Amino acid sequence: MTTERIVRIVAGSFILLSLSLGIEGSPLFHNSYWLGFTAFVGANLLQSGFTQFCPLELILKKLGVKTTCR
Repeated sequence: MTTERIVRIVAGSFILLSLSLGIEGSPLFHNSYWLGFTAFVGANLLQSGFTQFCPLELILKKLGVKTTCR
């Protein structure tokens, strides 16, 4: 598994989890402030698309996860 794929999986999981914790109709609802975390993850994905800088990807590279499928 590559760093790009792991970043997508983690970001998607964080978004789904924070939405389930932040939306009142959810059985896992905790507090609406969790929606701020959803916005943070979305903003990080947006900026990384433009700047090619992603903190999680740097951490994964230092841990030895391969960067491409080759």
